[in-house]
Amino acid sequence: MAETLTLHLSTGDVVIKLRPDLAPNHVDRIVELASEGFYDGVKFHRVIDGFMAQGGCPDGTGMGGSKKPNLKQEFSAEPHTRGACSMARTQDPNSANSQFFIVFDDATFLDRQYTVWGNVIEGMENVDALPKGEPPREPGMIQSVTVAGISYSPNPFRVERSRDTPEQRLTEGHLDYARCERLIEYLVVDLWQF
Repeated sequence: MAETLTLHLSTGDVVIKLRPDLAPNHVDRIVELASEGFYDGVKFHRVIDGFMAQGGCPDGTGMGGSKKPNLKQEFSAEPHTRGACSMARTQDPNSANSQFFIVFDDATFLDRQYTVWGNVIEGMENVDALPKGEPPREPGMIQSVTVAGISYSPNPFRVERSRDTPEQRLTEGHLDYARCERLIEYLVVDLWQF
């Protein structure tokens, strides 16, 4: 099981410690969606100063989600304090799907009502830097997501750092395993010709 998730935001990186001990099904969903590239390019559509930043809606309105079934709540006593990562939902406690929020400040009134699935351990200043608004005029976005050292993106050839090459991505673990076959074909067929 992955231990951390890194959101590569337009404002900088945010490292989140995953908490499967609190919410195993919600952590599985976040990791699954990240592995599919679902969050790549998704905006933070609701950012309220002093409260939280919400993202994970594919259409950026706050009304959408993935095509996967909604999750049953996994509420816990874990407090909604600065850096807590929790799932957004409707009035139905069993309606969490893909949207999540990161708490800016203590919001313990949410405890035992929303599912905490992680805690920011690095880069909270990059969450603080997200443009504010409901929605923000120019929303911040998730550029890509890295789970436990594996970068997930719809394009395995996408360069995350200018010095990366496809060969480095293979050896450093920065590739989308769902598209590994294409990369291997590239390495074997195209590079063999050199």
